[in-house]
Amino acid sequence: MTGADLTNTIFMSTILKGANLTGAYLYGADCSEADLTNANLTGADLTGAHFDDAKLTNAIGYKP
Repeated sequence: MTGADLTNTIFMSTILKGANLTGAYLYGADCSEADLTNANLTGADLTGAHFDDAKLTNAIGYKP
């Protein structure tokens, strides 16, 4: 999903282990309770994205 436009997408409780979201647009996305273990979020636009109770173990590029 490198560079994908995922604006306002609902990923609530989705398993995204190891997902490559490099440069993706996650503006306003709801990633609450999602499993983003080992995901790559380098350069992703996380403006307004929600990560409440998300699993971000070893996620690269995530800065709260």
